[in-house]
Amino acid sequence: MLIYNTMTRKKEEFKPINDGVVNIYACGPTVYNYIHIGNARPICSFDVLRRYLKYRGYQVKYVQNFTDVDDKIIRKANEEGVDSLAVSEKYIAEYKKDAHGLNVMDADIHPKVTESMDIIIDIVKTLVDKGYAYESNGDVYFRTGKFEEYGKLSKMPIDELKAGARIDVNDQKEDALDFAVWKAAKLGEPFWESPWGKGRPGWHIECSAMSRHHIGNTLDIHCGGQDLIFPHHENEIAQSEAATGCPLANYWVHNGYINVDNQKMSKSLGNFFTVREVAEKYGYEVIRYMMIQAHYRSPINYCVELLDSCKASLDRLYNCRETLDRAAEIAKSGEVSAEAAELFEKRRQQFIDAMDDDLNTADGITAVFELVRDLNTMSADSSTSKEQLMAGAALFDELTGVLGIVYNRNRGEEIPAEILELAEQRKAARKEKNFALADELRDRISSMGYVIEETRQGTKISKK
Repeated sequence: MLIYNTMTRKKEEFKPINDGVVNIYACGPTVYNYIHIGNARPICSFDVLRRYLKYRGYQVKYVQNFTDVDDKIIRKANEEGVDSLAVSEKYIAEYKKDAHGLNVMDADIHPKVTESMDIIIDIVKTLVDKGYAYESNGDVYFRTGKFEEYGKLSKMPIDELKAGARIDVNDQKEDALDFAVWKAAKLGEPFWESPWGKGRPGWHIECSAMSRHHIGNTLDIHCGGQDLIFPHHENEIAQSEAATGCPLANYWVHNGYINVDNQKMSKSLGNFFTVREVAEKYGYEVIRYMMIQAHYRSPINYCVELLDSCKASLDRLYNCRETLDRAAEIAKSGEVSAEAAELFEKRRQQFIDAMDDDLNTADGITAVFELVRDLNTMSADSSTSKEQLMAGAALFDELTGVLGIVYNRNRGEEIPAEILELAEQRKAARKEKNFALADELRDRISSMGYVIEETRQGTKISKK
């Protein structure tokens, strides 16, 4: 398997530190609001990475943090007149609703900053003792100049980094590029006791502490959005490697940006959408499909046309799977033909080849749709055995399961008993060649919000 490593800017053969075991750390959300569609991309992309590694036989330990103390959380708490912990716990719960709606598996460990203070303070102390960090009026800053490899992930010259955005310049720092690993408490803010007085962690240090504590000094894969390369991941590397003397991660994996109608998503532009808002109109699965239909490193241009296209693609997948079930119900028992077995293995290998090439979900989905074409042909052939249809359905479930799609097999409401009874009456009328009554029953079913169709595989009932 090849993975594109942001550190080296090339695809590399993936070799975990321990054979058969993969340790992944993913930067999680700062929980002060509902997640937006940009947040959905990394959690969906890296959920597929995790699923695929498991599919290929690896044991995977997946750690994703929650930043539950932060300036934005404190600001939100002050606006609402509540405790900051109440804000973070509320939006952790809302995050999980959205993540589960997107069919994203829970991490094996979801550490929180507020529950990790001892290990955070410990790594800050290590940095101070080694001379990589210094105290200034209750704040503690990391000396970027002492870490000679600073900038190796972003590949930006130090002078450009100093002039870049998001650098906090103040008189308390020895150098403009130094960043806070511990912040002195301000009036009215939550705080924790430390050797440097009351305060709370800087943003970057929390991930260094939690990844080391829950996985170890060196991760197999560290992943996150492209926007985290600088400063967050650059600073994580400096802190962690200064403290441990070991590489922080062997592979750095970053997903691409999402634009909205070819513009950067921004509240000020009025093109800012939460996952919850979009899901209310299109459903969660359309959002997930949108996130994985392109290669994870490619940009995605979010627009209504793309959502409609993704919905149509999902409908094709569901129709194929439902058709298989109906065909299998009436098919005769028999063997899986040698040609079909060979074709199924060809499609499986096509999918694996795509996914082994830096998790190319776009080509992986192509393999699935070629399988769909094959399965639709088999379903339409009355001579296809039940066993062959079931084998095709199993492969369909196998591949879509890796992608985490087609997970609402019983979509919508169950068909009401009254509709099923009318359908049986219509079936009897057609058998007796009473087509006038059959048409009348079809119209009654339609007036109640359902569509009834006769297919080669039997009667199909669906909600309008």
